[in-house]
Amino acid sequence: MKTPPIVPLREWEAARRQLLVQEKEMTRARDALAAERRRMPWLAVEKEYEFDGAEGRSTLLDLFEGRRQLIVYRAFFEPGVFGWPDHACKGCSLVADQVAHVAHLNARDTTLAFVSRAPQPDIARVKARMGWTMPWYTMTDEFDTDFGVDEWHGTNAFLRDGDRVFRTYFINNRGDEALGSTWSYLDMTALGRQEEWEDSPEGYPRTPPYEWWNWHDEYGDADPSQGRLTPAEAAGPS
Repeated sequence: MKTPPIVPLREWEAARRQLLVQEKEMTRARDALAAERRRMPWLAVEKEYEFDGAEGRSTLLDLFEGRRQLIVYRAFFEPGVFGWPDHACKGCSLVADQVAHVAHLNARDTTLAFVSRAPQPDIARVKARMGWTMPWYTMTDEFDTDFGVDEWHGTNAFLRDGDRVFRTYFINNRGDEALGSTWSYLDMTALGRQEEWEDSPEGYPRTPPYEWWNWHDEYGDADPSQGRLTPAEAAGPS
């Protein structure tokens, strides 16, 4: 292994500052990309989908848990996948291990759910073994085929307006490896982080940063929205 040169503090700081310029450029570029996502057109979900959950049969609308936005990760845990029946696939398990506490997403009116083909008893068993707590449902129809996750993992974002559901974005392949933090999930949604500094269409929800942040056990049981779009949101991205 050929290591980099060993230098005094002044040279090390100069090298770090040089890279910091590029890192700031990447951060701004990532913010700009997220702003473009918030202006993506939406696709209406016209088909009815059903899932088995811990509480019984659920529709796609039920997966929102009353919140305005939904993020769905398709994890491969089912017969025929390496690791079955003791584990989900290694890559999907790594994704699950990276998921931050979902209370922070919930505080932004957003629900995260995993879906697989495995029956609920197997999902419950593996979740307990691995210490995962996110909602995890069993697909019962063509949801995976219709949303591009029948042969490979991927993450879909949805938004609802009352009982109407829209697909707003999709990330797969190496895009999934960056997900897991609260911010990375919010950045892929139609409403983003919902903070004042963001470049969002006029009328989109925004609050000051820091003010909504809280310890994950102290958000309380804030009532989720009814999922009704504001006039500006209903008008679509500008």
